[in-house]
Amino acid sequence: MPGLSGTVRGEGGMRCAVLAGGASSRFGGKPKGLERVGGDRIIDRVVGALEIATGRSPLLVANADDAGEWRPDLTLKADVAPNSGSLGGILTALVTEADAVLVVACDMPFVTAELLEALIEKANDYDVFLPESEGPLGVEPLCGVYAFSCVEAIWGSIKAEDFRMTGFHHAVKVGTVPIDEVRKYGNPETLFFNVNTPDDLTQAEQLWRQQHQESS
Repeated sequence: MPGLSGTVRGEGGMRCAVLAGGASSRFGGKPKGLERVGGDRIIDRVVGALEIATGRSPLLVANADDAGEWRPDLTLKADVAPNSGSLGGILTALVTEADAVLVVACDMPFVTAELLEALIEKANDYDVFLPESEGPLGVEPLCGVYAFSCVEAIWGSIKAEDFRMTGFHHAVKVGTVPIDEVRKYGNPETLFFNVNTPDDLTQAEQLWRQQHQESS
């Protein structure tokens, strides 16, 4: 299997999904997840972390015509609500799996299995369970656990053309991993760094080199 699959722990854990449905307009239409950081494609790094954390291969949510070629070993699903952004990707994962799903965006090269395991461990009592972040939302909605109970609320937001990632949170029970706990797994700015532009890719490679030097 390609990428950083590592040692899969157990079988039959929480369902999981890689969200790769965006148009990558800031990346010239090229699939961001196929770019390489530290020699490995970003999508492979994300898949590897999810496999280690859950013991499952993730669902791939993507709309590109050639998406089936990115990871032929994964089940592919196109958005059930086209043109609804990442919110539609989460909805697609939920209705496809008909269960709680751990989702991660395909352009986050530094998400760790350890952080994902912490999300899984503590998500049981919530409809949405997210890590706190230092970003403008205060949480990272593209790295979290979503229960199937969110489907109705997410559909409602999409029908209202409210595609904000947190726009439906008022209708569900939301829990978070406090930022101080997130820091146990790494610098939040690095953990949730996402590659949207060529400049971001350059910065990600620099971050990877820095991490590699510190660990060697």
